[in-house]
Amino acid sequence: MSDPNLIVGMERPDDAGVYRLTDELALILTLDFFTPIVDDAYAFGQITAANALSDVYAMGGVPKLALNIIGFPVGKLDIAILQAILKGGSDKLAEAGVLLLGGHSIDDPELKYGLSITGFVHPAKVLKNYGALAGDALILTKPIGTGIISTAIKADMADDDTVRRVIACMSSLNRIAAECMASYPVNACTDITGFGLIGHACEMIDGTDTGMIIHAPSVPIFAEALAFASEGIVPAGAYRNAEHRASMVIWEGIDEDLKSVLSDPQTSGGLLISLPRDEAESLLADLHKNGITDAAIIGEISASYPGRLVVKATSPV
Repeated sequence: MSDPNLIVGMERPDDAGVYRLTDELALILTLDFFTPIVDDAYAFGQITAANALSDVYAMGGVPKLALNIIGFPVGKLDIAILQAILKGGSDKLAEAGVLLLGGHSIDDPELKYGLSITGFVHPAKVLKNYGALAGDALILTKPIGTGIISTAIKADMADDDTVRRVIACMSSLNRIAAECMASYPVNACTDITGFGLIGHACEMIDGTDTGMIIHAPSVPIFAEALAFASEGIVPAGAYRNAEHRASMVIWEGIDEDLKSVLSDPQTSGGLLISLPRDEAESLLADLHKNGITDAAIIGEISASYPGRLVVKATSPV
């Protein structure tokens, strides 16, 4: 079924759907949920909400409304756990200025929590995960490696400081980054989540006549993720991500541990922003000035490798 007001639908794997209501207003619609990735119930609620909100920020919009989705094993877990999860989610929504309208819950043998988010955007200002142009620079706003560290947390192998820093990263909103990039001529944007940096980068160029170069030394990475990867603490999703995009990716001098981190599935990761090179340094400075200190220029869009992602072990010249 077609609709002339559908701006973004299922034709490509974008971050959210977008539907035009008027010439001045479109709705961004997204839904995300998953099982706990950290032991702290309140932190899990915050991370889940930040993750769901991120899709709206990646599309250039402002999140406005939310609904909870809950699966809870009634009689098996203390109801206080559910209350803490919902409090975490509610507090994160309040931080984002989003109104929680309600939701739906079911008795489920496996705990799950998520949210459906509705955002607003001007129809002419929708950002998609494709449209990057040759010569664009790529900015990543958060460090990667949270999937590997979450796996280590479940195995009780991560120290308290690592747990604290990773939770802070995953629970932080992409709101400030989105507000900063709104003043720049961004050509494409996506958030880094379950397909990892490599998977989402490939989505940005898949089916296009442009390619991408990522300079691995420029990518912000949790050092602990590399250490855990060297010990074999890698989630299965990282291997699936690498295998799924194997035909698109050219690895130049990248060892297996770094491949695992670059393919690591993220939860509530940062924004990957493609914009003209002569604007990138200014946006990066704005991000740093506004507290997004891990943001970095990690690569560029190139006409030399159409439909391919080249990951280099060297820094840009």
